[in-house]
Amino acid sequence: MSTRPEACLTGMKVLDLTQFEAGPSCTEALAWMGADVVKVENPKAGDPGRTAGGKPGQDAYYFLQYNANKRSLAVDLKSPRGVDLIKQMARHADVFCENFAPGAIERLGLGPDVIRAINPGIIYCQTKGFGAGSPFEKSLAFDMIAQAAGGLMSITGEEDGPPCKPGATIGDTGTGMLMAITVLAAYVRKLRTGEGEHLQLAMQDSILHYIRNSFTYMERTGKPAPRAGSKTVGGGNPPIGVYPCKGGGPNDYVYIYTSRANPEHWNRLLKVMGREDLIGDPNYATPEARTERREEVDAIVAAWTRQHDKHEAMHLVASATIPAGAVMDTMELANDKSFEERGIRQTMQHPVVGPYTMSGWPVRFSGRTPPISTAPLLGQHSEEALADWLGLDREELGKLRRDAVIGG
Repeated sequence: MSTRPEACLTGMKVLDLTQFEAGPSCTEALAWMGADVVKVENPKAGDPGRTAGGKPGQDAYYFLQYNANKRSLAVDLKSPRGVDLIKQMARHADVFCENFAPGAIERLGLGPDVIRAINPGIIYCQTKGFGAGSPFEKSLAFDMIAQAAGGLMSITGEEDGPPCKPGATIGDTGTGMLMAITVLAAYVRKLRTGEGEHLQLAMQDSILHYIRNSFTYMERTGKPAPRAGSKTVGGGNPPIGVYPCKGGGPNDYVYIYTSRANPEHWNRLLKVMGREDLIGDPNYATPEARTERREEVDAIVAAWTRQHDKHEAMHLVASATIPAGAVMDTMELANDKSFEERGIRQTMQHPVVGPYTMSGWPVRFSGRTPPISTAPLLGQHSEEALADWLGLDREELGKLRRDAVIGG
């Protein structure tokens, strides 16, 4: 029996007409699991993500991060012959993914009705900014727009500050992951019954999924969920949040969390800090009492954390069975070789960019993470993919290239 993670989806064929991040992160996940993902791109410019902050003459790191393990087919979709090629490939595809602007895929003649008529068993996936029936259905959206319109910004930021965009691209990659999981479910059914599906997911709607806990606060209190800084929704009970550590740098902080469900967290922390004198003190003994004296509690904890660097503080607190985590920046994480040793981050050898390291799929299969190959050059696999999927011979492929229907 094979335990190779890259073999899990062997045989699945994915036509990938996605761009930027929300769609590509979905198809990349499928590629990491072994699907043959053929990324269809404009022969002249390709996915707009290729030039998102990149150096002249080479693909941007942004593009490389979201298109690993795929093949690139450069086809002119303004050419009837180019559109016909994609329709032919759709006959052989299990999955068709697109995240163009609203109405764009239909104008190309590759909408769900057309493709599903050609291949009733196909899983046709559409990712948009706003859902069908939404008053904003035809509006464009990027990650930050989805985070704003989906409620995430409203619960992010300091309590007395303006809404803030979280650093993680939950609107883009978060949406992609929800679609990938749903594709897998539909694919299992397809293997059982042959039945296809039309999947639609809006970035705004996916944000609502990720902030479900904030709605429980609203239902409980009758008020909109507030911003709580580094605390949990509703503020939690102190000590909770980031506390300054020795060094004074922008990320020299440790996160400490004492759970309302476990009153021993507070007593254990007092022992770690050498403040046994406060154990049983009615001013701090209960979550309610500490909440009333939040500033006092935070000052007590901060006075201790400032005596230690963040790694030491994390070790001392966590060793006492209290949830704690040093605030790590991206450079510290990149320099931690254990991520590469465990396969969480892997180094690519790109023919133009050179070596670069990226984070892949973090789930282990029998102790191994899926291997990553570099994102493709524009049109790198045009002839190869058409030969594999459609059986076109060298003469036919040469004519398509001479007529500028395909590129690469």
